[in-house]
Amino acid sequence: MNEIPAPEQSQWRNLEQSSGKSQLQWLELANSQSFSKHSELVNWLKSEFSIGHGNANLIAHWAKQAAAGGEPSQDDLLAAQYSDAKMVLKPIYDALIEYVQSLGNDVELSPKKAYVSLRRNKQFALLQPSTTTRFDLGLNLKDVEPEGILEASGSFNAMCSHHIRISSTADIDHRVKHWLAEAYCRG
Repeated sequence: MNEIPAPEQSQWRNLEQSSGKSQLQWLELANSQSFSKHSELVNWLKSEFSIGHGNANLIAHWAKQAAAGGEPSQDDLLAAQYSDAKMVLKPIYDALIEYVQSLGNDVELSPKKAYVSLRRNKQFALLQPSTTTRFDLGLNLKDVEPEGILEASGSFNAMCSHHIRISSTADIDHRVKHWLAEAYCRG
């Protein structure tokens, strides 16, 4: 498996101390079950071992990854986002990454299943190929009123306060760069 993020390391350590079971023991217990749904395994762990939902979810998540051969690599996650019909949106991603990296060398790219999180001290933006024709740039700009291309995030993503819809690299103009730079400075 890939390196465990610090918050999950802490959660595993606390779970091991409170339960007396190691991470490996928890994963073996979880993988010895034949539940088809994540929620079924979570509920079984909660009822069988009297652990909280967060710990049961952590175990179920890691057990599933272990059974599947580990977490997908960052390259695999990114490739999956731009496979098939969404491949036409990859130049937008590339242009935004090139711009944001010109702002400073302290940007961490963290690909997820559906988007890429951009972080400094905290997440300041996310890049998401939302449909086959639209790319969304999510931004964290607390206390900024939506204006022009900058829309309130609404139901787009709870991790962002605003977003900008982008259809082509031609849409990445001074306004998009301004808002991305502003989010970077706040991140």
